[in-house]
Amino acid sequence: MHIGVGARSGATEAEVLTLVRAALAELDGAGHARGAGLDGVLDGVELDGAGHARVAGAGLSGAYVRVVGFATLDTRVAEPGIVAAAGRLGVPVTGFPAGELAGVVVPHPSEVPLAATGTASVAEAAALRAAGPGAVLLVPKRKSRHVTCAIAGFAPFRLHEVTTIARLSPLTCGYIAGEPGTPHIPTPHTTADMDTHTDSPHAGSHLHDLRHHGDAEVRDEKLIDLAVNVRTATPPDWLRERIAHSLVTLAAYPDGRSARAAVAERHDLPTGRVLLTSGAAEAFVLLARALPVRRPVVVHPQFTEPEAALRDAGHEVGRVLLREEDGFRLDPAAVPEDADLVVIGNPTNPTSVLHPAETITALARPGRYLVVDEAFMDAVPGEREALAGRTDVPGLVVLRSLTKTWGLAGLRIGYVLAEPDTIGLLERAQPLWPVSTPALVAAEACMSRAALAEAEHAAHRIGTERAHLLAGLAEFDEVRTVAAAEGPFVLIRIEGADAVRERLRLLGFAARRGDTFPGLDRHWLRLAVRDRATTNRFLQALDQALLLGG
Repeated sequence: MHIGVGARSGATEAEVLTLVRAALAELDGAGHARGAGLDGVLDGVELDGAGHARVAGAGLSGAYVRVVGFATLDTRVAEPGIVAAAGRLGVPVTGFPAGELAGVVVPHPSEVPLAATGTASVAEAAALRAAGPGAVLLVPKRKSRHVTCAIAGFAPFRLHEVTTIARLSPLTCGYIAGEPGTPHIPTPHTTADMDTHTDSPHAGSHLHDLRHHGDAEVRDEKLIDLAVNVRTATPPDWLRERIAHSLVTLAAYPDGRSARAAVAERHDLPTGRVLLTSGAAEAFVLLARALPVRRPVVVHPQFTEPEAALRDAGHEVGRVLLREEDGFRLDPAAVPEDADLVVIGNPTNPTSVLHPAETITALARPGRYLVVDEAFMDAVPGEREALAGRTDVPGLVVLRSLTKTWGLAGLRIGYVLAEPDTIGLLERAQPLWPVSTPALVAAEACMSRAALAEAEHAAHRIGTERAHLLAGLAEFDEVRTVAAAEGPFVLIRIEGADAVRERLRLLGFAARRGDTFPGLDRHWLRLAVRDRATTNRFLQALDQALLLGG
């Protein structure tokens, strides 16, 4: 269920909660929620020990239901009363432009909101828009002095289909971005709350779960993994032994000087331009928290953690969406001139596009940070188009990860290359001893000449296996691939790929869903490059999955 909320400026949390409680109570046919206290907006809901909630009453027969989130005008998304009420329920707030809501047909239009906002009913239009095609109003517009509320979803409820309602939990992790300079109140970012499909490649952030990653596709499942981009059969034995040997020194605090020097030497840089991090993901958090930026822009489709980290730090994030018809290639002119931080991946996850170095450096400007995620660059033979090691590009920040090539996702190790002043800002935002001793030992080991030669050999082998996968995919009329893939994965489009993905799971294969990436929708899948035998088995499974769908 989606709860649409309209509110005047200054509407309080209590006013919003009171009306939401009354609306939810109508779902059970009883007309009122049990109890009158505002502490626990859902007094007519019983919590069980698993954190679920049961709506009491005849209409739902005590069934479990799930509130996905609040929806409202984009100009009201940071309204404190709405944000606080959503936080009490543990759900996100989605904002829609007035023009978009104006196109939603509402059962109970009113001239007052139409004149004020251009929308005939903010609550009903927002609820229906958030719930998606086929949704109906379960509870029509309800009004109090300063608030309106409506509930949309899919009816009738069936006990075997309904899931959980919002948790009554404290405000934790994540932020809702409002106007610059306004306070931002935390609200959870969870896969369960944000997992929404969309058919629109240009849909807003509310339709993409920025916190979903490939590991969720294989967690607790015995599937052949094409969802995670970590190279198989890693870490190699020699690296495991180096890491294992470091365990005898765990009584001492980590000392990163040797590893930092090794990274600097590998890229022919002074150590003052290197920062070791607990994986590239930590680096995105540091950038979001430490850099003095006002207009960050993320180029999509790409790895979603940069935008998630920026939003969590309270930033309003702009997007540049690259298009399939352009081969998902970057046009520097598409990036707003006033952007003071631009984030792009190269090669880009999930498209596997390798952008020319000169195209990316064309984005550099005085007063702008240019953040390039090169987590997969060591999977490109010769690392052509790499910017790591460049010192002639103003504001350049390059991120590298040792996770993918060396199989160190569980160890967490990566690094940042940037101007010394930028490194200083990021370092001051880090906690003490942010990288463990085993991770530091791994970083130093992976900078050796022998390790770099092994990575180069692996990159050539990946290229060969990727060509085999693409050739097999080309045999399917239903499959369209992104041309000129250069990373250890490929992006494909299949009509109804979400259903194909589920059938592949039944056949023993995990593929990465594409609809969590801004700029993509439910018709996209990302496939990791694997060895030839695994690819052949997958292609047979894909053939079966497509036949089952036909």
